[in-house]
Amino acid sequence: MKRKVCVVTGSRAEYGLLYWILRDIQSAPDLELQLLVTGMHLSAEFGMTMQQIKEDGFEITQQVEMLLSSDSAVGVTKSTGLGMIGFADAFDSLAPDIVLMLGDRFELLAAASAALFAVIPIAHIHGGEVTTGAFDDAIRHSITKMAQLHFTSTETYRNRVIQLGEDPDKVFNVGAPGLDSIHRMKLMEKPDLEVALGLELGSRSLLVTFHPVTLEPGRAVTDFRTLLSTLDELEDISLVFTKANADTEGRAINRMIDDYIAIRSSAVVHTSLGQLKYLSTLKHVSGVVGNSSSGIIEAPSLKVGTINIGERQKGRVQAANVIDCEPTYEDIRAALVTLFSSEFQQLLSSVVNPHGSGDVAGQIVRLLQQAPLADLKKKQFHDWPLSRSSE
Repeated sequence: MKRKVCVVTGSRAEYGLLYWILRDIQSAPDLELQLLVTGMHLSAEFGMTMQQIKEDGFEITQQVEMLLSSDSAVGVTKSTGLGMIGFADAFDSLAPDIVLMLGDRFELLAAASAALFAVIPIAHIHGGEVTTGAFDDAIRHSITKMAQLHFTSTETYRNRVIQLGEDPDKVFNVGAPGLDSIHRMKLMEKPDLEVALGLELGSRSLLVTFHPVTLEPGRAVTDFRTLLSTLDELEDISLVFTKANADTEGRAINRMIDDYIAIRSSAVVHTSLGQLKYLSTLKHVSGVVGNSSSGIIEAPSLKVGTINIGERQKGRVQAANVIDCEPTYEDIRAALVTLFSSEFQQLLSSVVNPHGSGDVAGQIVRLLQQAPLADLKKKQFHDWPLSRSSE
C-alpha cells in the first residue's frame, strides 16, 4: 500500500523550492502525492499561480481558499483562521499518512495546526533558521514544535532544531531544496530571457524583491520609498521587480512598484516569474537588491552578489556574496557602490554556498519512504545539554 504524502503549498516562492521534491514523490512507486494548494496560488491578484502548477503536470488534489483581500494584521489573522477550517476538512477527507511543508508563512501555520489536531505527522523543511525582522521567525519555530521530521539546510540550523527539544535522530541536514533547480534545470540563455522579461538587461541590471518587515508595522512603505529613491539615481541600469507576498503591507509595496515602472522605461515588474525564469534572471543580473531569502540561499550558487536591506533576513547563515545594509539612502548607496566594484565582482567567483550543493529532493524522498510513521505521533522532548555555568 502506498504511503500518502500530502504536500501543502501557498506561495509561488515556496512552490518553486518544492518543485523537485514533488517530482520525486510523484515518481516514487511506493508514495502517493496529495497536493494541497492554498493562499496566493488561488488569487488573481498574486498571479493565479495554481495554473502554473497544473501546467507543470501536477494534479491538484484539493484547494483551500483562505486569503482575504486585506494585508492588515486583522486580515492576515482572519485568513489564518479560515485556513485552519479549510485544512481541517481537507485532512479529514484525504487522510494522509504524513504532511510535508516548507518554510514559515501563515498559510503553513494554519496547515500545521490542523494536522496537529488531526494527529497526522508533519515533516518540515527549512526549520531552525532565524529571521528576527519578521513574525515568520515565530511561525517557523512553532511549526518545528508541531513537526516530527525535520529537514534543515545547514548543520547550524540542525543544531538549533535539536536545541528546541527535537530528537536528533529525526533532524536531517539535507541542504536547501532551492539549489536542486540550479543543478537540475537548464536555465535560459540571456537573449531568450530578455524576450520573456520584456526588457533588455544590458551591461548592468538588478533583480529587486522587497517584502514587508512584519515585526515593524508601518516601516514597509518608508523603507521601500528610500530604496526606490536610491535606484532613481542609477543610470544605464535595468531593473526587474518581483512583487511582494501577501504579508501585512505587501499590497502597499506592490502599488508603489506599479507606479514606479509606469514612469521608468528601463524597469519591468512580474507578479510571478516561475522558477525557471526567476533563477535564469538571478543568473544573468548584476546583483540582487531587497530582503528576499533567495539572495542569501540561491544567489551564492550562481555567483551573484546580494544587497540585503534591513532586518528581515537577519540571523540567516550567509555566504560572502551578501552585503548587509540598513534601509537608509546612505547605506543602500554605499552597498550599490560595493556591489558594482571590480573587487567585489572578482570575489564572487570563489563564493561557496553554505546551504549545500543539491540532491535535496532525493534525500527527503528517501527519508519519507523510510520513516517509521507509527513511532512519530508521540514525541519526547530532547533536553539540550546544559553548560556548567547554567547548572
